[in-house]
Amino acid sequence: MYPFSYTRVSDTREAVTAGRRGGRYIAGGTTLVDLMRETVERPGEVVDISALPLREVTATERGGLRVGALVTMAEAAAHPTVRTLYPVVSQALELSASAQLRNMATIGGNIMQRTRCTYFRDVTAACNKREPGSGCSAREGFNRSHAILGTSDDCVATHPSDVAVAFAALEAQVHVLGPDGARQIPFADFLLRPGRTPDREQRLDRGELITAVEIPAYSRPLRSGYLKVRDRQSYEFALTSAAVALHLRGGVIRAARVAAGGVGTVPWKLPVVEQHLVGERPSASLWAAAAARAADGARPLRHNRFKAELLRRTVERQLRIVGGTK
Repeated sequence: MYPFSYTRVSDTREAVTAGRRGGRYIAGGTTLVDLMRETVERPGEVVDISALPLREVTATERGGLRVGALVTMAEAAAHPTVRTLYPVVSQALELSASAQLRNMATIGGNIMQRTRCTYFRDVTAACNKREPGSGCSAREGFNRSHAILGTSDDCVATHPSDVAVAFAALEAQVHVLGPDGARQIPFADFLLRPGRTPDREQRLDRGELITAVEIPAYSRPLRSGYLKVRDRQSYEFALTSAAVALHLRGGVIRAARVAAGGVGTVPWKLPVVEQHLVGERPSASLWAAAAARAADGARPLRHNRFKAELLRRTVERQLRIVGGTK
């Protein structure tokens, strides 16, 4: 462990000031502490934001839902409004990590967590995300769990968050506060594809602090759910997953929101699947035809070619479940 200073803040402005001078925010500590132990992260200052007043789940004036950045995963999953209006969020959270971690980890920290790529966490391996310009050992190494969508020559690591897939599907907004004031970032723009700069993972400026994630209002009834495929059913990251939300009225799909996890360098929105669904009546053939487009643009590697077909099957299965035609 490298030496660092510790600062505990009690209001958001104080936090932003500390962040602006280079401090790293920490709340539950379920990711950053591990990375510091492994010397992947070496912050000079750690800023404890756990006392900030960002722990509420509230309805918005427009009928959406705002989840404070310091609401724990367990609290968000159990919240009656989340469970009723957006079961896809509750299910994604409950399929994440372990009960102990869900009691500690926060919503803000969850969407900020860094990849679980073995090569990123092994400081002896080449990793452009950890050390820009050093190379990517994952491309020619064992890459079964790595991304097939949104990759670049510099990085093929997946984003590990489950709830981020649900937020991407629901087209959430991330509220942040920084030295220049407050702003909102569409979730689709918040997490960055690696390109030539895989070390830059979020569209945040220096010192900016996540204060909440806001889910927009949707027409009712809205059916939604999350399906996660993994090697084991306990504490495992997704090989692939699907978050689906459908608004059906008069037997016709009026709106569709679909995103995939475990296969992209960021939670992967699937607009081609959505477009195939809108205006149609639910049927087995519709789900199959829509899911056939899920892996469009995939660039599989040596060990993860199976992921394209697994993604197709996962999306089709979840469309059947949510659409009511199991």
